[in-house]
Amino acid sequence: MTIRTVATLVLDGLAVFEFGVICEVFGIDRSADGVPNFDFKVCGPEPGKPLRTSVGATIIPDHGLDDLVGADLVAIPAIGGSEYLPEALEAIRRAADSGSIILTVCSGAFVAGAAGLLDGRPCTTHWMHADELARMYPTAKVDRNVLFVDDGNLITSAGTAAGIDACLHLVRREMGSEITNKIARRMVVPPQRDGGQRQYIDQPIPVRCSERFAPHLDWILANLDKPHTVTSLARRAHMSGRTFARRFVEETGRTPMQWVTDQRVLFARRLLEETTMDIDGIADQSGFGNATLLRHHFRRIIGVTPSDYRRRFASAAAESECAATA
Repeated sequence: MTIRTVATLVLDGLAVFEFGVICEVFGIDRSADGVPNFDFKVCGPEPGKPLRTSVGATIIPDHGLDDLVGADLVAIPAIGGSEYLPEALEAIRRAADSGSIILTVCSGAFVAGAAGLLDGRPCTTHWMHADELARMYPTAKVDRNVLFVDDGNLITSAGTAAGIDACLHLVRREMGSEITNKIARRMVVPPQRDGGQRQYIDQPIPVRCSERFAPHLDWILANLDKPHTVTSLARRAHMSGRTFARRFVEETGRTPMQWVTDQRVLFARRLLEETTMDIDGIADQSGFGNATLLRHHFRRIIGVTPSDYRRRFASAAAESECAATA
């Protein structure tokens, strides 16, 4: 289908940036660039009545909730709180039943969940809220790692800027790459990002292990550059291999070698952010031994290559040092 009509829901507690993402992609006249205009409507409980946003400003919708029904696309930005107007949820359900595509940005997924649209379906939200979404809607298949999930007539996106990715993906899917590229160029954003939100998630070491087991983890972290096997780690802990492996899973939720690999990747990530060490040196320091193995595990766990990660997240000090030595 070609998207012609777009209706976005606004309620008290509206997040301004996420709402702005939807407006930027679908609400601006770009006909001079050859982009078809969308019939764009901002819909709230009472047309003309101000609604509070999350930053203290107000917004006044021009259209009521009934205008959600029949739109080609219903976009739901992040909206604070956990209880939503029943009439708003009913309008979303009616829109979905009538054939509208439903797109959520960030925690807008909770609104879709409250409307019953996530049951049994793959979806995502901001990584900080993913566990809560899974708890509130246990039949939803929450993917914590991706920037967005396309499930046909339901598209959910991760935090904040991932809404741009989801919106542009939908435009590409329904209207082609040429239109998408024109919109992205005007927004000064890539038409498609690689990787997922794994690269933005802080992944600390486990803190729930027992006092007796913590020293074993501390020693591994201090010696990531050394070769490790379950047998060698068990021997150092004065346990049999089987007992050590069982205890390790009980303490960390991961097998010994899974945990070691995770921590090596996290250490490599820190070196990429904070130093100018080359990839071979980082592979050696983090215990992977060679750059090929580092790249394999880094991309599997973080979602992008080490080089791409460094370009995005290198600290200012590291970038300055790189420039000085160039």
